[in-house]
Amino acid sequence: MKLSDFKYNLPEKLIAQYPSEKRDKCRLMLLNRQDDTIVDDVFENVHHYMEKGDCLVVNETKVFPARLEGIKDKTDAKVEVFLLRELERGLWEVLVKPARKVRVGNRLSIGNKLSCDVIDNTVSGGRVVRFNSIDNFYELVDDMGKSPLPPYIKREPEPMDKERYQTVYARIRGAVAAPTAGLHFTEALLRKLQRKGVKVAKLVLHLGLGSFRPVVVEDLGRHKMDSEYYQITQETADMINETMRDKKNVIAVGTSVVRALETSVTSEGWAKPSQGWTDKFIYPPYDFKIVDRLITNFHLPNSTLLMLVSAFASRDMIFKAYRKAVREKYQFYSYGDAMMII
Repeated sequence: MKLSDFKYNLPEKLIAQYPSEKRDKCRLMLLNRQDDTIVDDVFENVHHYMEKGDCLVVNETKVFPARLEGIKDKTDAKVEVFLLRELERGLWEVLVKPARKVRVGNRLSIGNKLSCDVIDNTVSGGRVVRFNSIDNFYELVDDMGKSPLPPYIKREPEPMDKERYQTVYARIRGAVAAPTAGLHFTEALLRKLQRKGVKVAKLVLHLGLGSFRPVVVEDLGRHKMDSEYYQITQETADMINETMRDKKNVIAVGTSVVRALETSVTSEGWAKPSQGWTDKFIYPPYDFKIVDRLITNFHLPNSTLLMLVSAFASRDMIFKAYRKAVREKYQFYSYGDAMMII
């Protein structure tokens, strides 16, 4: 398939700027691949589509306030420093804005207690910087940073974003973008699923800004994904493999979970414990080895996330669902409504 197969028009008013009043009160669109039907529901009813013995797989990554406001020494020019990933202790890959003002050798001051030296260039406004404060680095970032909201949310971060742009099960710091399919779950809903006999397995994939980066090459085989760190424990692999042996459903909460599992799969089709960096790019056609069902949101045109869900359901079914979502005014993207593909 080609890039042009994944374009669609979305009215700007359907791009959610705020989350639903309560996490599990958003709308849920159910896509059934077996009978080619699409049903409307509410997310709090998602437990109706899971059975005893199924395994829900969630991403425990935790978003940290990665947007820092800095000043360039000597000129006092204001600069935004957006933390992307830690390369080694104290050494970070960052985005800077405006990039033209920041060169190798510059020092950037962030508040009174934090500064960094620019030591290398990357691409598209990227820099490598070394921070002076290491022992209490995250405490300072938590105190001074802002929530890294996606670029299509056209407002400044508000205090509530620190809670709502985070899953209730977020535990391991490292993401600059939330695994948004998980934003709809509440602790009460997870307890209800566990009482029903649904297992909850946990993994980590730290999402980067590549989540929002559109594909720009017509030949999808030429697109290169950003590498993201993931980790799957022995306990999680065992839980997933037990579910597969019992012929129950492995249900992925979000495309990040799918990418981690499909990166770790063995040649025999089983999940294995692993960790490292993945640049797995899934687009049609693709043979999924582990995941039976997928909970996701409504995604950007030309995005790798839209391509993944199109591979999971089919492009025709996904675009049929998206046309319905536009007609019926579903909310799109990170703070938007949910979809479940069974």
